[in-house]
Amino acid sequence: MRMLARRLLLPGLTALALAATGCSSTPHTRAAEPAAPATLAPTGDGTSQQLDVAAAPQGSPTPAAVSRGDGKGKTEKSSLKVASYDKESGRAVISTAPEGPTRAPSPGRSPEAAKPVAAGDVIASAPAPGAPNGLLAKVTEVVGKTDRGTEVKTAATTLNSVLGDDKADGKVPVDPASVTVEPLMKGVTFSWAKSQGLKFGPEGAKLPLGNLRLDVDASVDTAPDAPASAGASVTGFVQLAPQVEFSYDGTPGGGAGPRGAYLGMSGDWSSQWKLQGRAAASTGAPKRIPFAKLHSSPVIQVGPVPVVVNLDLTCYVQVEADGRVTLDVQQDVKGDFKVGGSYAFGKGWTPVSTSNVQSTPVTATVTAAGKVKGALGAEASVGLYGAVGVTADFAPYLRGEADAKATASSDGKTSVTGAWALYGGFDLSGNLHLQLSLFGTPVFERKIPLGTLNREWALVSGNTGR
Repeated sequence: MRMLARRLLLPGLTALALAATGCSSTPHTRAAEPAAPATLAPTGDGTSQQLDVAAAPQGSPTPAAVSRGDGKGKTEKSSLKVASYDKESGRAVISTAPEGPTRAPSPGRSPEAAKPVAAGDVIASAPAPGAPNGLLAKVTEVVGKTDRGTEVKTAATTLNSVLGDDKADGKVPVDPASVTVEPLMKGVTFSWAKSQGLKFGPEGAKLPLGNLRLDVDASVDTAPDAPASAGASVTGFVQLAPQVEFSYDGTPGGGAGPRGAYLGMSGDWSSQWKLQGRAAASTGAPKRIPFAKLHSSPVIQVGPVPVVVNLDLTCYVQVEADGRVTLDVQQDVKGDFKVGGSYAFGKGWTPVSTSNVQSTPVTATVTAAGKVKGALGAEASVGLYGAVGVTADFAPYLRGEADAKATASSDGKTSVTGAWALYGGFDLSGNLHLQLSLFGTPVFERKIPLGTLNREWALVSGNTGR
C-alpha cells in the first residue's frame, strides 16, 4: 500500500503547476521521569483574581498548588507530588517533593501546603509516573500510608475545581526542544532553535528562535514505463512556531461552571515542497502520505496550577491527479493559523478557525494535460491532561489544470493548442470534542465541526499554440 501511495504522490504533484513560471504572491485570510509536584485544591470562594499564564519553569519539578477540601483558602503552591498513578484502578500515591538542594520551605508558603492529602482535595499534576499526560483528579478516599507516601483513590474532576472563580488569559509558545518526532518514512530530518543550544536546518540555514522544522527528501517510485531519466522524488519542509492559547473566566454570576473558557493552538507556518519526475497517476479519492508524527505535552502555569496541554501533529503530503505527467514543480507558502474552541455561558461552545496565507512565487513545468492538486499539510490536535479537545487539518495546496489538443494531417502538418491555469489555496477543517467539558462546562452530545474554511486564488494562467 505504501508503494502504491508513493506512486500516486508524484503523479499528482506532478501536474501541480502546469506550465507556470514566476507567479506573483497574493495574501488571503480566513511533546518514567521523576514525579512532578502536584496541585491540590477544592472549589474555592472569595475574591476573584487575575492569574498569570506562563510556561512552567524548566529544569526543576513543576510547582504545585493546594487548596484543601474543607473549603478554606485559595489554591496555592504545595510541596506535594504524584509519586505514582494507576489508570485502571484510579489509585495514586501522593508524597512530599523536596524543595531543592537545601530542602528548605519556599518563602511565604503556608503550613497548609505540606499537609497530607485528604478526601475532597483535587490533584492537578504535571506528567508523573503512570500519568504521562498529567493528572487532574479528586481524592475520594485515603487508603493509607505506604513507604512512598499516602495512597488514595481518585475520580475524574474538572478544571473549575482548581481555578475556582479566578480569571486567566494568555499565550504560551511551545518549546521546540520538548517535541518528540517519529519519522514515518526515510529521508525525514528534524531541527529546531531556542534561545540556548541552537540547532540548524539540514542545509545550514539558521532557524528563527522558537521554530521547529521537518525536512523530507525521499525518492518516489516512477511510472512502470518511465525512462531512467524520469526518476521521481519529493523534497520539502514544514516550519512551525506553535503556541498554546488558554483562557478561563470563573467569576460568579454565570451559574454552574465558568462564565467563559478557551483552548486553542496557533502559530506561524511556512512550507515548501518540490516534486520532480514521472509517476503513475491516480484517480478517485485523494492519496495522503504521512511522513512524520510530532508530540509535545507542555505544562503551562496558570497562577499556581500546572495545566498539562497535549499537542499532536501529523505532517503529510496529499495528492489528487489524473492523466500521466512528468513534472518539476515547487511552491512556497507562508502564513499563520488559529484553531480552538470558545465557551460563553448561555451560548455554549463555538469553534474558532482562522488563517492568513500567502503564496510566494512558484515555478512549474508539466509535459501533459491533466488535473492535479497537491498539499503539504498537518493534522493537529490539542487537549488537556490527555483528553482531546480540538482537532484540525490545515492544508495549504497548489492546484493546476491543463487541456492540450494535438492534430495531424496527411500533408505532415501538426498543431498543438492548449490552455492551463495554476491556483493556490488552503483548506482548514476540524472538530470540537466532548472532552472540552474538562473546563467544567456543560457536556455536549456530539462533535461540533469547526466548519470548513477554504480560500483559493489564481496564480497564473495562459494559452499555448503552435
